[in-house]
Amino acid sequence: MKSTHISSEQQGEVDVSDESDRPTEEPAFSKDEIFHLLQNERRRMVLRYLRGTEGPVRMRDIAEQVAAWEHDTTVQELTSTQRQRVYIPLYQSHLSKLDKAGIIDYQQNRGIVVRKPLADQIDQYLQIEPSTDTADEQRSESSWDDYYISATVFCYVLLLGAVIELPIVSLLSGIALSASILLLFTVLTISRLID
Repeated sequence: MKSTHISSEQQGEVDVSDESDRPTEEPAFSKDEIFHLLQNERRRMVLRYLRGTEGPVRMRDIAEQVAAWEHDTTVQELTSTQRQRVYIPLYQSHLSKLDKAGIIDYQQNRGIVVRKPLADQIDQYLQIEPSTDTADEQRSESSWDDYYISATVFCYVLLLGAVIELPIVSLLSGIALSASILLLFTVLTISRLID
């Protein structure tokens, strides 16, 4: 059986006619297939890079940007070894998998990659701004850690005050002291869940 190559223009025409014949209820991918494609960070980075592009992109440019993201540097500061360690797996494996799934058009012999419309379905599973979301989460977690540490220190001071019988703390019974500590941590936890 002979295999024929369909140009991207012809493929676009074929896809349009096929979509009108098919019911739109079924997604092109199952969630398992999408998660399998996205399990590799380099493939996610490729899709992130291609998100804002229209038309063909050089595979080399993608590899350089992915390497820069992996090494937390700029493309200009990459070493040739860093470039090569990303370029080879992209060339041999990752771009081919995305091409086979129909998310990109990878012309390996020309070193050209084109994002296909099917990639839009995958975008919803990728974080759009990972650095912003992560920074906000870390800041929020850090402030809650501070609240819990402060509450713990306060409770130890109360307990120590009860042991050495400080005037105000010694008025509380053991049950009242325990209930106060429990109430403090309950309020903190509920506040965190609501936030």
